[in-house]
Amino acid sequence: MFKEGRKKQRKWFLTWFVVTLLIFAMGISLGPASISIDRIIPTLLGDGSFKESFVLLSVRLPRMFVLTAAGMALALAGAVLQGVTRNDLADPGMIGISSGAGVGITVFYLLVNGDLPHFSYVLPVVGFCSALLTALCIYFFSYQRNKGVHPIQFILIGVGVASALSGVMMVLISSAERSDVQFIAQWLAGNVWGTDWPFFWALVPWLVLGIPYIFYKSNVLNVLAMTEQTAVGLGMNIGRERLRLLIVAVALAAAAVSVTGGIAFIGLMAPHIAKQLVGPRYQFFLPLTLFIGASLLMLADTIGRVAIATASVPAGIVVAFIGAPYFLYLLRKNA
Repeated sequence: MFKEGRKKQRKWFLTWFVVTLLIFAMGISLGPASISIDRIIPTLLGDGSFKESFVLLSVRLPRMFVLTAAGMALALAGAVLQGVTRNDLADPGMIGISSGAGVGITVFYLLVNGDLPHFSYVLPVVGFCSALLTALCIYFFSYQRNKGVHPIQFILIGVGVASALSGVMMVLISSAERSDVQFIAQWLAGNVWGTDWPFFWALVPWLVLGIPYIFYKSNVLNVLAMTEQTAVGLGMNIGRERLRLLIVAVALAAAAVSVTGGIAFIGLMAPHIAKQLVGPRYQFFLPLTLFIGASLLMLADTIGRVAIATASVPAGIVVAFIGAPYFLYLLRKNA
């Protein structure tokens, strides 16, 4: 059965890898200044016109790399949160983690007078600190002595905290200068703004550290998905493992939203799609989750950029159009 699972994993992994490459190429090609797909490779090799080189190397390529990294981070964070809470509806954007990062980044933005590009490497750290504080508050209030974290309470308290933090964002908007309001509103809508190379390189260390650790903890996540009694019977320190994995998930989600804005539902949809394709074992569906998350975010951003000729629809809104019905479907399925 394990060999059959591996065979299925390889098939779907290769399929989604190809899909991700195609969406990546489509995202590079489409936009206000379109580039023919057959001109991408020559331009990368230095045979493109000035316009093609500028659009591809300075605008589209860094944007797509940022979207790829952020989509992977959000998807992986969602998979971990669903395992840690034993709740299939967990998502960084829905339980307050993304909102916590957003409040910290917004306050930082107001303090530095909007000069964020010079702080591209600091932003994920700021987002992580504020998101971690939010996650620890949710963890503390949902913790029950001798029982650990209650999965349902964790989600409900997280939704409440997310609503409260949205109120804080509204207060910040109302007290900010008119020139600052636009950035905060765009962040809330999930408008990808960190689209230069420094923002991509700022995400890389978080992925390099987070992805191997989570893959290493695949068996732990398999056990955490079982009952509390089973995990304890296997000699696992549930509280310690949950807290460690929670911190890593928060770090990945905070790093992603620090450059993409408030993106929800990627961490909800990607793990579920992967599980339906290759099964619930974390060793099988985590690698697939990475590419599904990247594909979903790149596709949403591309649709948002080309759907309306005179305007750009934030990727967060496009994802919400897809994710909200999917969330209702999961809610009904798990009722």
